[in-house]
Amino acid sequence: MQTSSISYSGLITQENLDVLTSKWLLEDTPSFDIGGFVVGDVCGTSVVLCKSNGYLCGKPFVDAIFSKLNCNIVWNFDEGVELVPICQVATVKGKVRDLLRAERVVLNVLARASGVATTCKRLVHIKENRKWMGEVAGTRKTTPGFRQVEKYALLVGGCSTHRYNLSSMVMLKDNHIWSVGNIAETVKKARKACGFSSKIEVECRSVAEALEGCAAGADIIMLDNFDSSVSEDAAKEIKSKYPNVTIEVSGGLYEENIGNYMTPNVDVLSASCLTQGYKTVDFSMKLLVDDHNPENPVVKQLHE
Repeated sequence: MQTSSISYSGLITQENLDVLTSKWLLEDTPSFDIGGFVVGDVCGTSVVLCKSNGYLCGKPFVDAIFSKLNCNIVWNFDEGVELVPICQVATVKGKVRDLLRAERVVLNVLARASGVATTCKRLVHIKENRKWMGEVAGTRKTTPGFRQVEKYALLVGGCSTHRYNLSSMVMLKDNHIWSVGNIAETVKKARKACGFSSKIEVECRSVAEALEGCAAGADIIMLDNFDSSVSEDAAKEIKSKYPNVTIEVSGGLYEENIGNYMTPNVDVLSASCLTQGYKTVDFSMKLLVDDHNPENPVVKQLHE
């Protein structure tokens, strides 16, 4: 099993964790908890199992969920570790009603966060195999209400988050430019508003547009929906005139073709497949009635 060398949990504030976990738990229990009423206040132990291949991600959010419900979790693996089926990821103790209330929310978070991180790892492996020095980045095509988890998972998986939201960096897309009238005026207006402290990126459909954006003072040029057969030549031409401009390629990038874009003059490849349409990792959570009984289905499953 491989481990991640950097912890990103410190990026997440307690205030954000409180807001997110409260919303998730309220969504799943908007009124009566009849299942919790049935089991009462008896205490118990549950185990979290991974049932498919993937990289573990989402621990800070899971910790916050269980903490809010006064449950104690002990992890067997670090964030970013590669998991294989079937392994016991964690042990949780608390009132059974609270363990069961947390179960689905926790599994949803783990499945999706680990899914993003696992997808990222595969693309990073392609980058490493090609010895490409650029960055693979996500986009704002995230699940509504779940962006912080998916952006966090990008980091755990070894990719860049790109910009977090509309306030993070200025990206002038075709609709902005069409609305204003031309690239130069659009960049000029953006620079007045954002000042020196924010970078400006311009989405371009041709080398001519890219050169216009560079002349106007753009920091980053996005070559939008360029075929891999022409993206490197375009990037090279732009760099020959504006060597300090960052070149990003975006649009139509997937695991199957992204390696073709990893060329010397391309600095960033942004792919929506990292946070849209990713395959989740399969987790389950089982209550241990008797963790010493070899006939316990969970115990048997772990030893098969």
